[in-house]
Amino acid sequence: MIFDSHAHYDDRKFDKDRDELLTYMHENGVEFILNSGESVRASRAGVELGKKYDFVYSASGIHPHYASNVTDKDLQIIEEIAVKNKKVVAIGEIGLDYHYDGYSAEDQKYVFEKQLMIAKKLDLPVIIHSRDASQECFDIIKNSGVRKGVIHCYSGSAQMAVDYAKMGFYIGVGGVVTYNNARKLVEVVEALPIERIVVETDCPYLAPQQVRGERNNSMYIEYVAQKIAEIKGISYEKVCEITNFNARNLFDIRK
Repeated sequence: MIFDSHAHYDDRKFDKDRDELLTYMHENGVEFILNSGESVRASRAGVELGKKYDFVYSASGIHPHYASNVTDKDLQIIEEIAVKNKKVVAIGEIGLDYHYDGYSAEDQKYVFEKQLMIAKKLDLPVIIHSRDASQECFDIIKNSGVRKGVIHCYSGSAQMAVDYAKMGFYIGVGGVVTYNNARKLVEVVEALPIERIVVETDCPYLAPQQVRGERNNSMYIEYVAQKIAEIKGISYEKVCEITNFNARNLFDIRK
């Protein structure tokens, strides 16, 4: 059984068949799902999914794209959601994204640092979104004192991945590792011990190569695990077993 450590089942792309999909996840080899927050609305929706499905956990957080509109009240709500709901097991996804123009870097850094402070206060792991901001993101995390979490949809260098692992973090590997041009991420998987890797879909986004162009869902995570098994020279079953353990350990899920 496998643990999808990063999904977005609150997304509108699942509105027509969300319940149908989630009802049959166990039959398709998916044991746990972590629904990651990206806004106050999404964080609240993740809580509701967790109430309905015992295998769904969630994270509370605000994505860097929304940073310029975030108020101190929003940050307070993110903290309250985490405090009041036992199945909220992380703060995220939070971080920096400099890929697109039109988003204030200063606003992103402010909101990122504030949410890192929340995670440290509550002793919760973080789910980090880092795009085109690798070194700055690394430095902010290092300076924050936060030492547990996952670098979601990792796109940095192999050396930085190793440095994150030494600092206590896991590296999130998703459908991108199956792409034909994924040499950089393949090198990351080669460099890391399997004990520092978690698998994810980021669904409905980033479907694996075998189903690229389709709406992604947790059942497609098997392609990610198969690719990691190929890279590491171990069995698919071993990848599922170890990455499942890694995610349960990170999010403190004792089942």
